[in-house]
Amino acid sequence: MRSHLLNDTTADRYRRSVTEGVERVAAKLATTTRPFTGVTVDDLTPRIEGIDLDKPLHDTTAVLDELEEVYLRDAIYFHHPRYLAHLNCPVVIPAVLGEAVLSAVNSSLDTWDQSAGGTLIERKLIDWTNERIGFGPSADGVFTSGGSQSNLQALLLAREEAKSDHLADLRIFASEVSHFSVKKSAKLLGLGPDAVVSIPVDHDKRMQTLALARELERCKENGLVPMAVAATAGTTDFGSIDPLPEVAELCSQFGTWMHVDAAYGCGLLASLKNRGRIDGIERADSVTVDYHKSFFQPVSSSALLVRDVATLRHATYHAEYLNPRRMVEERIPNQVDKSLQTTRRFDALKLWMTLRVMGADGIGELFDEVCDLAAQGWELLAADPRFDVVVEPSLSTLVFRVVPSAVTDPAEIDRANLYARKALFASGDAVVAGTKVGGRHYLKFTLLNPETTVDDIAAVLDLIAGHAEQYLGDSLDRAC
Repeated sequence: MRSHLLNDTTADRYRRSVTEGVERVAAKLATTTRPFTGVTVDDLTPRIEGIDLDKPLHDTTAVLDELEEVYLRDAIYFHHPRYLAHLNCPVVIPAVLGEAVLSAVNSSLDTWDQSAGGTLIERKLIDWTNERIGFGPSADGVFTSGGSQSNLQALLLAREEAKSDHLADLRIFASEVSHFSVKKSAKLLGLGPDAVVSIPVDHDKRMQTLALARELERCKENGLVPMAVAATAGTTDFGSIDPLPEVAELCSQFGTWMHVDAAYGCGLLASLKNRGRIDGIERADSVTVDYHKSFFQPVSSSALLVRDVATLRHATYHAEYLNPRRMVEERIPNQVDKSLQTTRRFDALKLWMTLRVMGADGIGELFDEVCDLAAQGWELLAADPRFDVVVEPSLSTLVFRVVPSAVTDPAEIDRANLYARKALFASGDAVVAGTKVGGRHYLKFTLLNPETTVDDIAAVLDLIAGHAEQYLGDSLDRAC
């Protein structure tokens, strides 16, 4: 069994095995004509449950053949131009190369003596991102597993900076369309059930700052502590960007921590023409970025950035076997001093490889393309009487639904849209997401693939309308 360990004696076997795997995936990518096969849970479950993990195949080729059956054939391929559902981007090749390198070397980014160069590369990328945000020389941060973890750590720092002995008195303010991880984080941090105050949004799905000001004032009047405002730069459902300069003014006025969840909108940090949409982000105390959303990186690649490095002390614990206090005095850089995680992948390498091959402008150009595509999609939807589109996009998301002229019952229209999404997914021709707006069911395009065209959008809209019409026809026939 030692022949399977990766070391100096097995380098050739490693090369052959990885090459065979890469060739399989490359062949699959080259021949994939739909984002999904339409396989059902009932079809796929028996295949996987029928595999006896206590009886290995002892052969890489045989395992790859099996993997084709249980995974590769029916995987949902985000690189396909008609995958339009969630915040999943196609990935760039330099980042995939970085993934291969970091997996093989297997550095752990918690301490210097486990990842010397990796530690410095991650720190360099944190500094680079902070410069893009507009933070000063006291800024810092750390890579995380994703936006939810970044938001959790940001609110942990905010809780500690609030310096309150009564957790039940702490309040977090977030828009009604903010990410669910804000409420989840509040619970994990031991805050009360009323800790998150939902702020209404305007027609463009942006936080209403007048309402925020009223709630902050009410919080003070009631003897409560305004712990944080969690603004969003790119909401999950709409891609909307809260008015960051106004939010910053209110946070300064009330002495409140300002967090910006830019997990989605962080691509604007590299944008060649749309950077101004997130002006005001430089005034935040903390910022979440997900490179694996709008920097075209493989999952996971995310970070939390803070304006003041001193605030990261709230996540610092020392262990003699790992990062004893004397290492701080010896100026040994241990990233675990900043992180909620201990063992941690060298995910920063993927972004490093991308920047060194493509440059920031290359990333920004790709993100600008999908934002432009969304604007064209908006025009298409706004001019099509078959659809109701909710809001003009700030980033690359479109929320809409079929509105058949012959049907006026909102519940029936809801069912038609739900059916259309389900039928489209089952066909494998395209994948779209869904959400609710005003209690009604809507569909959603999240456009993150520069290879997607306006023709793709038009074709998928026709498919959706066709499925909805089919449902309504069947429904009306049954009613008769």
